[in-house]
Amino acid sequence: MQRLFQIAALTLGLASSAQAAEFTWSVTTDPQTMDPHAVNSAPVLGFLNNIYEGLVRRGKDMAIEPALATSWEPIGEGEGWRFNLREGVTFHDGSPFTAEDVLFSYQRASDEASDTRSWFAPVSDVVVVDEFTVDIMTSAPNPIFPSSIANWMIMDSGWAEANNAGLPDKENGNHATLNTNGTGAFRVTAREPGLRTVLEPFDGWWGDAEHNITRAELKPIQNPATALAALLSGDVDFINPVPIQDVARLKENPEVEVIQGIEARVIMLGFSHEASALKYSAETTDANPFADVRVRQAVAHAINVPAILQTIMRGNAEEVSQLVSPAMNGYSQARADRSGYDPDRARALLADAGYADGFSFGLKCPNDRYLNDESVCQAVTGMLAQVGMRATLDAMPVQNYWPELRADNYDMYLLGWSPGTFDAEHPIRFLASTPNEEKKLGSWNFGGYSNARVDALLPMIQSEIDATKRQAMIDEVTQILQDEAAYVPLYVQPLVWGTRSNIALTQRPDNFFILRWVTVN
Repeated sequence: MQRLFQIAALTLGLASSAQAAEFTWSVTTDPQTMDPHAVNSAPVLGFLNNIYEGLVRRGKDMAIEPALATSWEPIGEGEGWRFNLREGVTFHDGSPFTAEDVLFSYQRASDEASDTRSWFAPVSDVVVVDEFTVDIMTSAPNPIFPSSIANWMIMDSGWAEANNAGLPDKENGNHATLNTNGTGAFRVTAREPGLRTVLEPFDGWWGDAEHNITRAELKPIQNPATALAALLSGDVDFINPVPIQDVARLKENPEVEVIQGIEARVIMLGFSHEASALKYSAETTDANPFADVRVRQAVAHAINVPAILQTIMRGNAEEVSQLVSPAMNGYSQARADRSGYDPDRARALLADAGYADGFSFGLKCPNDRYLNDESVCQAVTGMLAQVGMRATLDAMPVQNYWPELRADNYDMYLLGWSPGTFDAEHPIRFLASTPNEEKKLGSWNFGGYSNARVDALLPMIQSEIDATKRQAMIDEVTQILQDEAAYVPLYVQPLVWGTRSNIALTQRPDNFFILRWVTVN
């Protein structure tokens, strides 16, 4: 796990003497919901980390640290973990926080209605020992469990039940979709989806505030050029992201700062593995070419990743060979090389698979979720066309995108994945495990990829304490995923933030924006 603590967070110095101030910021994707268990996505979880809290949290250096639990220790010989809860904590409405809220939040977040239920696949039971002690039992030894629940947020059981929000409802919504009641440093005072969300400091917060904000307002601006203009005019104090093409120009402006880093997120292409036929093909209506490993390998060889990074990302991203970046714990050094750009090899693979003349298909892509996502998909479309794979690109806002993927309305799709645990086990569990509702596995494995050996290795990876043995198993999974081209990893997404020059903040590699670390000078 040592690699986790080597990840540097970029922190600009905080001025303790700064006067209290208002703060406004902009992102391209408005949080889809205020319910911390309804949608497992970075825009939702990153925002709600300012309002709700978990038993543990990540610090500026991404290390796990106490939050609603002050300490934790393993139970027996890997039977589970005991969490000792913080006393004297209240929710925003004044209700006391106790172990019953932890039990309720586990039951809610692990329910079939929750998008976070996969987080609890290793959990066999949650036991309230007393008012401020909870035992979380696991079906096998799980040394990384505390870090795996850093984004599990605790809700007030009484508030949720009184407002008919005992379970999340991501389809139709409920009281928790628009309203919040957390224990965090900020509370929501106004919520207008797509327009603005207003937050104010919670005077009863248990922690030490490092900020000087009296009021914060999130203004989603989908158009990057409009967001940049708002930053330059002073209408907003911070934007995420900065358009890549404007980075050099902004760096010359003394009124703004550009903060650059590398995110933990890998951008990749996914396939419809289990479909019997393509859904968006003009001529191939009785077969699914992507079920053939040779076709998927052809896709990997057809895409010129260095060209995408040079022309679209302006050199601000790094190509990658697997589902995690080199900064993540468990990254396979043995499998660091990626399939090289080789269009002739791609054509030969297609011919060998019986598609010498190529085929048409549909490529789904978001246009407001990842940095330059639609432009990347356009480039991919052009590169695939050169070897005979003719994609019809359908790009859409992310709020429409996830429902399309969950309804299997695609042939190929773009996905970004940032492991919440900063460990290679995370994407194996979510993206590469055979989907299994009962075992809470493969919840983001849209295409239904399945490999029995990967399924067998996952629980062994989760429970193995010996680092060398564990890495050998991760290396084997990585090789399987590469050989079968289960996904085509492209690059690690860059982080490019822009602020007014009087703003001090911390940039974490998970791209979570934490308000309690912001100072307006």
